[in-house]
Amino acid sequence: MRMLPSPRYFAPLLAACVALLAPREARAIRPFITDDARVVGRGHVQLETYWRRDRLSLQHWVLPAIGPTDWLELSLGGVHGANHLRSLPESPTYAIGGPLAQGKLLLRETLPNRLPGVAIAVGGLTPAGRGGFEAPGWSGFSYVALTQAFLKEDDLLFHANVGFSAVSAPGLVPAKVTWGLGTQVETVYDFHLIAEIFSGDPYIQGSGGAYQAGFRMIFNDHLQLDGTWGGGLWGDTITPLWFSSGVRVVSHEIF
Repeated sequence: MRMLPSPRYFAPLLAACVALLAPREARAIRPFITDDARVVGRGHVQLETYWRRDRLSLQHWVLPAIGPTDWLELSLGGVHGANHLRSLPESPTYAIGGPLAQGKLLLRETLPNRLPGVAIAVGGLTPAGRGGFEAPGWSGFSYVALTQAFLKEDDLLFHANVGFSAVSAPGLVPAKVTWGLGTQVETVYDFHLIAEIFSGDPYIQGSGGAYQAGFRMIFNDHLQLDGTWGGGLWGDTITPLWFSSGVRVVSHEIF
């Protein structure tokens, strides 16, 4: 008579299936401009990195972050890439800008079908850099982020930001209001559709209103991939159509 395998044989397979089916926490990461009311968590290290291509430039942003507590996230990063790609008579040039520093304070955790989560972010940029990616002057920003979750886990999310950005540079308005509205809808197998409309990017002085849409794939709690396209809608300088893709990698708790 053929013997059935020992239950211990199935234990690793069962554990793997549970891990694959376990709920994933979806984060509104860059290249999504509208931020969420969440932080990376105590003892975790996070890397958000994304590229963005339009007819004038290719940007690569690198934004590492660390969670010293359950309610605080600290980020330090910057951007580099190629600029003046079709700016005759100028020739393409290497560009770099930063550093960008940001602190994010979680005031209320985001839970499904409860009151919205709330966070406050404060940051700034130096005018260091070259090639057109440097900030026009010393600048700072702050905004409040709200996230409302509905249904199970993160099946349906709405994000809202409102704040201001300020810059010390000739020819630019010293301070302006920034805002953003975004949504995320899970379809199947942790594949999410995302869309947003925003006015002003806190990381880029002088940016106007724009839209962005695309997808977000949640592989697990430690790996997330975004792909988007977008374009300018209003402002002194209309942002050209762009395409972008970003990845978020989060460590296990390491301290």
